Amino acid sequence: MDKLHKDSPEEIAYKGKIFEVVKQQMKAGNKKIVFEIARRSPGTRLIIVESNKMLITREFRTELNDYDYRLPGGKVFDTLDEYNNHLSENILPFAIEAGKRECREETGLVANNIKYFATAKSGATVVWDLIYFIIDDFEENGGGQKLEAGEVIDIEWKTFDEVKKLCKDGAITEDRTLGVLFKFFLQYPENYIR
Repeated sequence: MDKLHKDSPEEIAYKGKIFEVVKQQMKAGNKKIVFEIARRSPGTRLIIVESNKMLITREFRTELNDYDYRLPGGKVFDTLDEYNNHLSENILPFAIEAGKRECREETGLVANNIKYFATAKSGATVVWDLIYFIIDDFEENGGGQKLEAGEVIDIEWKTFDEVKKLCKDGAITEDRTLGVLFKFFLQYPENYIR
């Protein structure tokens, strides 16, 4: 069986501020297929830990019209144009800087140490990576949270067991985060040791 490969340059069918839809001609052997790919800037998620506790945010989400528990984080780039200007580069350094920024803004903490943990991909036709980092060395930011307009975010420290219960009970609804937390707890089952 022949593998799919790109057969021509991509064509942008739709472009907004955050998302774009790209048509990509693909070929497998003699068969041609047109992929439609939704693409947006990657996001960051932060696993902020101290001993056996993790910082979780309780955030009002408009798509849920309710509160959701989640890991703090946000966009790596503010616009699609900014993201597209860096597509050919290694995104990780930009994600690290975004993680530090989101840590300060959403939690009021300054990350002294940020370590790559995992990347969760959406799939073949939706390109929206979430890049997860562990922050285990931090200090208080004297100014507290610096939330964007419309953000309603409370921070809560939970034990690992309490976070596992939030996952089990459906209080954390971001499925990719559930998978990454599962992976984290497999590696650090009792408490986090640097």
